[in-house]
Amino acid sequence: MPADRRPDRKTDRRTDRKPDRRGGRRDRIGTRSDRLDSPLGRGRGLRGPSVDPETFGRWSERFARFMGTAWFIVGMTVFVVGWLLWNTMAPPAWQFDPKTLNFTLLTLILSLQASYAAPLILLAQNRQDDRDRVAFEHDRGQAERGLADTEYLTREIAALRIAMGDVATRDFVRSELRSLLEEMAQQQSEDKSQQRDTSSGSS
Repeated sequence: MPADRRPDRKTDRRTDRKPDRRGGRRDRIGTRSDRLDSPLGRGRGLRGPSVDPETFGRWSERFARFMGTAWFIVGMTVFVVGWLLWNTMAPPAWQFDPKTLNFTLLTLILSLQASYAAPLILLAQNRQDDRDRVAFEHDRGQAERGLADTEYLTREIAALRIAMGDVATRDFVRSELRSLLEEMAQQQSEDKSQQRDTSSGSS
């Protein structure tokens, strides 16, 4: 008789897997962290220093305003002239930026100043443009409201003039009363003349 074959453990493991509640196999592959349709959690990276934009903007405006003054130009001129004279006429041992090196340190300082001054001035100009735009919008709103009020008053005045055209004015009433008084005076004079005629005829 042929020997009984023992069931393969691998086959049993494959066939004896219990189905998942959803009807599929439990598979560790394709978890939430490996799926492409699920967003990843936000990483906890290093946060930079928080800077208030309003405070930084005010500081940049002050810096740009200071750079546009005569004091800054005079001070910068005195600084550069003093730097050049010291590193040209002073003894070689005392020179820290000699002429032989074409004043490399001074060039670096001026370049660094220009590289920081340009964006700060641009930021100040952008803030001024924003303020000008807000002021322009405010002025335009006021002008539109003033125009609307003027048109409303014009229509009201025109309506009052039209209504006053159908109403008896004071001059019209006076002229009518004057004409009535003249007619009454004329009627009285005619009555008196008739009475005189009748009295003279009877006598």
